Amino acid sequence: MGRVLQRIQFSTAFYLLLLFCFQSQVLCSVYKVGDLSSWGLPPSSNKQIYSFWSKYNNLKVGDSIFFLYPPSEDSVLQVTKEAYNSCKIENPILRMNNGNSLFNITSTGEFYFISGTQGHCDKYQKLRVAVGVNGSSTDSSASAPSSDGSGSYPTVFGSIPVQAATSASAFWGVPGFVTGAAIILVLVF
Repeated sequence: MGRVLQRIQFSTAFYLLLLFCFQSQVLCSVYKVGDLSSWGLPPSSNKQIYSFWSKYNNLKVGDSIFFLYPPSEDSVLQVTKEAYNSCKIENPILRMNNGNSLFNITSTGEFYFISGTQGHCDKYQKLRVAVGVNGSSTDSSASAPSSDGSGSYPTVFGSIPVQAATSASAFWGVPGFVTGAAIILVLVF
């Protein structure tokens, strides 16, 4: 009878561990705009860099977009579609100017961002993001990246989502399932 009880305890612990592993998964990500670069004027050789970035990152509700830039030189404005198309910096929906700006995606739709510095938007420092919307998440004017590797998005940048820390175990760099296993083992044995 002792072996049967021990086996039941082990099975219970195993299934609780599996359940905890699935519960500790991070379901959202933080995406740095421009990946390896920061939010700034795109190089003349790759003006459509933000359109390509948007195309290659499949954002969803719950994700966040991170803009990194020198606060003394730039800012980020969330604007309407009309202001995006005309590069109008007056009356934005949201102004972010601390150099480490985080935009949380809380709903589906199209989001438009431009530089808050006069003239930068006209030089293609703007970003359109489509979340849960049918169709492409890039500008209709953007062309596909070139395959020769000369300044094309895939060669310069990769998809680098940063997982958000949601627990003490994530903060300390310990996977959630290790922490969960330790807790279950203490409870069972």
